[in-house]
Amino acid sequence: MSGMRKFLVLCLLTPLLSFGQSSLVQRSYSTEWILSDLIHSDTTGMHLAGKPKLIDSKYGKALLFNGLTDGIFLDQMPLSGLAAFTVEVIICPYSGGTFEQRYFHCGEIRGNRVMLELRSTPTDWYLDAFIQSGDQKKTLIEPAYLHPLDQWAHLAFVVDHQTQITYVNGKKELESKLLIDPLREGKTSLGVRQNNISWFKGAIYKIRISPKVLSPGQFMVY
Repeated sequence: MSGMRKFLVLCLLTPLLSFGQSSLVQRSYSTEWILSDLIHSDTTGMHLAGKPKLIDSKYGKALLFNGLTDGIFLDQMPLSGLAAFTVEVIICPYSGGTFEQRYFHCGEIRGNRVMLELRSTPTDWYLDAFIQSGDQKKTLIEPAYLHPLDQWAHLAFVVDHQTQITYVNGKKELESKLLIDPLREGKTSLGVRQNNISWFKGAIYKIRISPKVLSPGQFMVY
């Protein structure tokens, strides 16, 4: 290929490469929500459903959801454009809730989204993590991995463009391989799915969303 032809090819490819790179978000900071502080902040685009209550916990003030009407809705999409991320939740699921409960829903209502959920038995619960991007979607769930209700736990969902891993209390539970594109649009709900179903019964102290893959040694102190 002549020098002139190489120059022309580079001129044509550069905008395309630049577009692909610029569509990814290079973020150096994490999104952190201590829920007791969040509900008293002046956060734009926040709506409270019901009356979540402040309670004392070993971490400080936490927010209690009644499993029926309590939730937080945010006009924010902290996962937008991220090629890799880690979602962490410090949570205490209570006894007496419904079988299916959602406590973190980020993205679109039924389209591209991440949801952290649990399935509740009379004495225990198990983790359910879901991600969808375009036609690609994956649920990581294992009913045999039970954890006691009414006790605090740390949960993590670690995602890059081809691997998804769940952790409970720093212990790896499940891993999947799925090629996904970054999520773009949507909002966030806490304590309930965005379409007002699957209400969470229990307490949440803190949620952190990091724009990178974290290892257990980098997780929040819990």
